[in-house]
Amino acid sequence: MMKKLLVMAVLPLFAWGCGSDETDANNDGVVDGIRDPNNVSVVVPSTPKGTVSGQVLGTNLTALADVTVSMTIGSQATAKTATTDASGNFVMTDVPAAAQVLLTFSKAGYATLRATSTVPAEAGTVPINNGNASFGPITLAQLNSSLRFVVVTPDGRPAAGAKGSLEVDKAGSIILSNYETGTSVVSRVYVEATADDQGVLTFTGVPSGTELARLNGTYNLWVAPMDANGDGAPETGGFVTSYSGSAIVSTSVTRVVNLPYTRPQGGALAIESSNVSSLKAAQVTDPLNNLVRPGEPIYVYFNQPVQPGSMLVRLTDEYAKESLAVTATVNNGGYSATISPGSGVVQEGKEYNLFVRAVSAEGGTNLTQTGFFFGGSQATPKSVTIAEFRYQETTQVGTVTATQINPGEVIHVNFGAPLRAPAGTQVQVFFNTDLNNDGRIGTTAYGELNNYSGQGFPLFINEPTAPYVTRTPAELPVFGIQSSGYSSRYSFTYTGTVALNPSQLELVVAFSKLPTVGTNEAYESIWGQPVSSDLSAVGIAIQPAQTPAPTP
Repeated sequence: MMKKLLVMAVLPLFAWGCGSDETDANNDGVVDGIRDPNNVSVVVPSTPKGTVSGQVLGTNLTALADVTVSMTIGSQATAKTATTDASGNFVMTDVPAAAQVLLTFSKAGYATLRATSTVPAEAGTVPINNGNASFGPITLAQLNSSLRFVVVTPDGRPAAGAKGSLEVDKAGSIILSNYETGTSVVSRVYVEATADDQGVLTFTGVPSGTELARLNGTYNLWVAPMDANGDGAPETGGFVTSYSGSAIVSTSVTRVVNLPYTRPQGGALAIESSNVSSLKAAQVTDPLNNLVRPGEPIYVYFNQPVQPGSMLVRLTDEYAKESLAVTATVNNGGYSATISPGSGVVQEGKEYNLFVRAVSAEGGTNLTQTGFFFGGSQATPKSVTIAEFRYQETTQVGTVTATQINPGEVIHVNFGAPLRAPAGTQVQVFFNTDLNNDGRIGTTAYGELNNYSGQGFPLFINEPTAPYVTRTPAELPVFGIQSSGYSSRYSFTYTGTVALNPSQLELVVAFSKLPTVGTNEAYESIWGQPVSSDLSAVGIAIQPAQTPAPTP
């Protein structure tokens, strides 16, 4: 009898909790038609639900309205969406309890932020539907700024066409209610750019340094290796560096990227890179690194910005007698300068001297640098010829300058391009003409006047350090010029015993008679080519005897 009473007590409850209508149209986790439960033992929700909410702000903590919030729940293909109100708030309901959710926050002109979290399982307890995953506050950085970098090739020219990528990390922040780590939050901005003809990489649509400083974020820069000639082998390495938002705020936003080298920091003002390598702090005198094509500018890059008004540039030819037309323009916030010789000033095969003076905009340190360069291109070497030969007259009778070459006078040989003389070896010069009117020209292939053994007059390099001397006191150079070790001017002393008539002379420089023991004993052009063929010329110019300077 007792067993029957227990069965009858349970049956009504079973029938009430498991009715024939099992739909849940209002998504409250309880089958429709069931009375409100007042005891946890009465009913447990079959599909408990919760909410996801939060607030979106700018980095200056002002509310952001109209931010689109897209939520992906677990593996569901369809996402829920919401939009923040005027206070930056949003709420999403009917989210399954214990579900993993991915939220994406996006607004035009702002960085996108993605974050994951889990809706608390407490959504299944009484009262039901009370589990909430709180996202926020969320901060998004505004994409209204730009960053510029000047990229330079190792030989000092603008790295036109260089490919760069800029990563901004992080561009947003978030606080999660369930104490998840920051690895579940991603807010980065990626921007790509290509350097212009001046080597300037400009990244637009990135957070300003101020916004990134608020987020304690960084700018990460990558510059890809360059394959300028398309042969599959990069000529320059890549470059990787990072700048904090605080560093961009406190210093100039323009940086010089010298491929593949890093930019030196601090110290005195110095020329970091240039296509005229003799100007650099670590001067390189190899002529192949100091060739400037006619019509091409000279590029100079500093390790710190210079004051634009402090830039002074002077240009002369090999003899430094007078200044040549040149202009200088300071670019990129003072980090670089473009030096442009006047039209037609730079000619192929000629040597030039350059003087640069500037004052740092950071600390006021001074830079005074001299260098040299040659007109020409590495790709098109020029054959060496004799451009002119002249002698320095030492005799003047009254106001009349003598017109014959006397023993002991110096004869200058000017080549069509600068040459380097090998150490300890001098090429011989011969006069290939009947100088003494005896009806013969020596007894060898070359020679006349004591040259019967084939011994000519030794030719020495006579690199100018000052203009030709035409008066007393001698002319002064425009500025003190730097020796290059190459010169188009060579000279020898005529040690014969007979005065020579310049109009009768044919001069032969016998490069073929040099020793052939090693290549180091050859004369070499600025293009690195040895000179092994004889050169000859007729006609000689007269360098007048020195005259006293006029009385003031």
